[in-house]
Amino acid sequence: MGMGRRASTLRRLGEGSPPAIVIGRGHTGLGTLRCLVDAGIPAYVACPADDLATRSRWYRPVPGAHWDGSVGAHAQQLLQEMPLDRAVLVPGADDAALWLTDLPDDARFPRSSSARGTLEILQDKQRFGRFLADTGVPHPRTFAISSLDDIAAIPLDALDRIFLKPVDSQRFSETLGVKGVWVNGAKELEAAWSRLQLRGFEVIAQEYVPGGADEHYFIDGFRDRHGRLPSLFARRRTRIFPADFGNSSYCTSIPLPLVQDAVHDLRWLLDKLDYRGIFSAEFKRDARNGEFRILEVNTRAWWYVEFAARCGVNVCEMAYLDALGEWVPDAASPYRTGIGCVNMVADVQSVLRHRSPRPGLLQVLRQWTHAYFHVLRADDPMPFLASFLREARHWCSRRLHRRAGAAAPETV
Repeated sequence: MGMGRRASTLRRLGEGSPPAIVIGRGHTGLGTLRCLVDAGIPAYVACPADDLATRSRWYRPVPGAHWDGSVGAHAQQLLQEMPLDRAVLVPGADDAALWLTDLPDDARFPRSSSARGTLEILQDKQRFGRFLADTGVPHPRTFAISSLDDIAAIPLDALDRIFLKPVDSQRFSETLGVKGVWVNGAKELEAAWSRLQLRGFEVIAQEYVPGGADEHYFIDGFRDRHGRLPSLFARRRTRIFPADFGNSSYCTSIPLPLVQDAVHDLRWLLDKLDYRGIFSAEFKRDARNGEFRILEVNTRAWWYVEFAARCGVNVCEMAYLDALGEWVPDAASPYRTGIGCVNMVADVQSVLRHRSPRPGLLQVLRQWTHAYFHVLRADDPMPFLASFLREARHWCSRRLHRRAGAAAPETV
């Protein structure tokens, strides 16, 4: 976005508009910060001192005592002691989004948020599965597991493939570095569940929807306090890293009509739950019948939130306006389609390890030349350099460990 976009927002809100506080870290925190800056909104970030967002030229720590973005009673105390008359809170993590629902309604720290019960259904994969079971929304069959008897009741013979998926995705991913665990057969399922249970993780078993990485579709957007959807943004995954349970390494913006059935189901779901706030819903098109099956709904800013903004849908700006009681206008023009977004470090690894057929070098280079680079921006280069150097150090460390015959990494 250019300076014209920033200037128009400043003219509307006035130079004395309150700042935003981003509660997030990593790619999501950085992307949220940039979305707000691009809209002309002053912003602070609550994150660890060594976080990726701190490398941005626009990074400003929250005033007062340092806040690393963790939530709870201590964070509420930090808010009360903060030397700000007013600030809008924007969550970039599941726990932050849920925590905001418990804060007292306070004109000093407004936010665009749903009721706790709504977020608990969407964030808790077990509750989400139970909720979907009573609707007509297509979704993968999901099985709660609290005992070995629950595992014995799963109709494994009637399912193609299954995997274990965490109820609490954020903690699982942060601790184990993966989003799911493949299992083959009842014995392997029992063993994996037992190991995860001993480590304090609650998981569910879910059937695998057939199809490759390019059958994953995302519908991102914002729903305001009036139940309106000012704008939606659709994208399609092309490649993923790590394989199966990673994040998109290359994706493309697509027209909404290509996913109209998924849009219809998502609108119904958000209306049913009276959702308010930023969201990113993931669907997978079933290779057997072309049906879009909903996998999950993120209830906050997500990894590629900046990509949506650069294509014309700035949900962080929408959340800011809605929190302040302002009218959130519909998008003035359709978002840009056919635009790619590449996480270069991850995409190189995805291409090198891609299952047959591997995409050709010229094809990949053509895609990259017509894409935005995730994290990398000419006007804010330091986060990418820091990320690249960190990945390079990790790669070198792994190589040295392998050569030294070090023990294999812990598995689940």
